Amino acid sequence: MRAVGGGFANRVYRHDTGQGSFAVKELNLADRRWPYYVDDVFRFERAAFEAGVPMPEPVSAGRGVLVHRWVEGEKVPEAPVTAAFGFEVGEILARIHALDVEWTHGAADEPTAYDWPALAERGRTTGQPWADELALRVETFLEIARYVDTCERPGPVVLTHKDIQPWNLLAREGRPVILDWELSGLLDLSGELGSTALSLAKGPGLDDIEPAIFREVLDGYVAGGGTLPPSGPSWFVYLVGGWLGHTRWNILRCLAGVEASTGPELALSQESALNGVRGLPELYERLPDLETLLP
Repeated sequence: MRAVGGGFANRVYRHDTGQGSFAVKELNLADRRWPYYVDDVFRFERAAFEAGVPMPEPVSAGRGVLVHRWVEGEKVPEAPVTAAFGFEVGEILARIHALDVEWTHGAADEPTAYDWPALAERGRTTGQPWADELALRVETFLEIARYVDTCERPGPVVLTHKDIQPWNLLAREGRPVILDWELSGLLDLSGELGSTALSLAKGPGLDDIEPAIFREVLDGYVAGGGTLPPSGPSWFVYLVGGWLGHTRWNILRCLAGVEASTGPELALSQESALNGVRGLPELYERLPDLETLLP
C-alpha cells in the first residue's frame, strides 16, 4: 500500500492488486469526537451503493480499517460548482434520505464546550501560534457556543451522509461522486441542506457566494422527491457547530504537542486551529446575510 495524502481526520492508502485497486482508510479511533458505528455505517453505505448512489463500492469494514473500490476522478475545488453539478448533488441527497435503513442510534450531538478562555490561556502559556488571536476573540467564541446550544432545530431528522463538502466529493465526467461516509448518522434536515448548499456555492471565504448555485442544490433536492424544511437559523447551526467542535479538537491536539500515529498530522492540526480561530467569527457575523439565501 502507498499513502495518498493526509486527511482532516483519518489517513488513506491505495492498494493495487490483481483484483483491482482499493482505497484503504486507517480510522483515527484514538481521539474521535463521537462514537463510530462501523457496522451500521457500512450497512448504510451498502444500501446507498445498491440504490445507485454514485460512490465508491464499500468492500469491507473493521474496527480500524475501511476498504472501498478505488474510484478515479477529479478533486472538486473549494469554489462554486456548476449549476448542473449542484442540482445533481441535491437530487442525490433526496435519494439518500429516502433509503429505508434501520438506524438504532440517536443523533451523535457533541456537547457544546465553553472552555474557550482556558484554551486561550493554555495556548499563550505554551506559545501556540493561534493563541493571541483566540484570546482576542474569546467572547465571540462563547457567543457562538451559546448559539449552537440554543438554536431550535425544527426537523425532520434524517439518516444521511452529514458531510457532503468539496473535499468529500470527486467529479467523474463532470458528475458528483460521494466519498467518506464514516460520519453518517441522524441529522436535522435543515442543517444538512444548509451546510451542503453553502459549501457548493462558495469559495474558501464568504465573499464569492453564488446564490443561484445555492438554490440549484435545493431545486435538485425537491426534484429528487425531497421536501424543504422551514427557513431559519437552523440551516447553518450544524455548519457552525461542526466547525466549532473541529477547531476545539485541533486546538487540544496542538496543546498536547505530540505527533499522533493516527489522524491528522500535527502541522495540519495547527493549520486547522488557526483557520477556525480566524474564520469562525467571520462566519458567525455573516449569518444574517446567509439567511437571505434561504427560500
